[in-house]
Amino acid sequence: MPAGKMPMNCCQAEEARLKMATATKNKHLRAKRQKKKLFRANEPLLSVLMWGVNHSIQELSHINIPVMLMPDDFKAYSKVKVDNQYFNKENLPSHFKVKEYCPLVFKNLRERFNIDDVDYMNSLTRSQPVNTDSPGRSGARFLMSYDKKYVIKTIESEEVAQMHHLLKQYHQHIVENHSETLLPHYLGMYRLTVEGTETYLVVMANIFSHKLNVHIKYDLKGSTVDRQASDKEKAKDLPTYKDNDFVKERETLKIGETQKERLLGILKRDSDFLVTLNLMDYSLLLGVHDVERAEQEDMETENQSGDDEDGEDSGGQCATPPDSPRIKDFEGYEVEEREAFAIKSANDAPKKEIYFMGLIDILTSYDAKKRAAHAAKTVKHGAASEISTVKPKQYARRFMDFMDKVLV
Repeated sequence: MPAGKMPMNCCQAEEARLKMATATKNKHLRAKRQKKKLFRANEPLLSVLMWGVNHSIQELSHINIPVMLMPDDFKAYSKVKVDNQYFNKENLPSHFKVKEYCPLVFKNLRERFNIDDVDYMNSLTRSQPVNTDSPGRSGARFLMSYDKKYVIKTIESEEVAQMHHLLKQYHQHIVENHSETLLPHYLGMYRLTVEGTETYLVVMANIFSHKLNVHIKYDLKGSTVDRQASDKEKAKDLPTYKDNDFVKERETLKIGETQKERLLGILKRDSDFLVTLNLMDYSLLLGVHDVERAEQEDMETENQSGDDEDGEDSGGQCATPPDSPRIKDFEGYEVEEREAFAIKSANDAPKKEIYFMGLIDILTSYDAKKRAAHAAKTVKHGAASEISTVKPKQYARRFMDFMDKVLV
């Protein structure tokens, strides 16, 4: 043994081994931390949206969430500005800003709608949202998360102000009715600034199923004047039909007395709420999943798959596409908890169908512009005509009368 060097005892040797193991482990962990999300998208706006949602959820996970929301929470916002962004420059612009409105309020709403923040983040960031057809009349741009669970809509600055105006009452309505509502499920609101251009976005739960295909859809107001789909609309793969089309083709939705009473109760509470805020011109978006048609589509898919197989055992795997699973037992089929907008047709209905429905375009106030439109349409079509532009209380009453006739 070298002179002057004392031998290690057992404790010292064990301590040295632990230090070496810890150093090795730390090095290994540091290497893993370099891996980051890339937020790949085909346009900078979507990359920034994905980055912003990821950043917001990560930030919220590190703060203590208060038990009760305070008045200031409905005015709050978070802002982040990114300059000289070198990491991931092929996907993200060098300069951008993200502003999230009322982050604690929307986090609370997501919880009340049984949406986990991590699932919400993954749906909006794992793959870029895709463009989808607008279900309403607004002309706004609509996108859908890759897994079809969420809809992202562009809105104007005036609508952001309107959202701020109604958010506190909206939250109270959700709380008082235990989240049982057909109003849009608002989950987040953002302002993105990319290349000097500001874009306002609101994220909502998708009214339609993320699993079952919708075979036909309607936009219903309870009005009859100019309420039919145009030839251009009918030429689409999945056109949005309107009131006159519905009355001509279907007339009713047979859901049974118990379901009708429950649904009308929800719609009455929601429409009364909109009256108190002086809002009108909303629609019921209705999507119909035809069970028998879906079964036929599945059989055709299986037959096509069978032609490509060489006869080997597939291990019991079904060829049904993952986004349109077959409902083998319609009477026993249970609507998923997250499908808050879904209702089955009655067992004695002419066809086995599942209806997905919710209110859309609820931010229109009965202001001077709408009063002028009401006067003009009254002159054109007559005071007794069923025009869509009427006072909020009259609009809600007519809408509920129509729904009472439609649901049987």
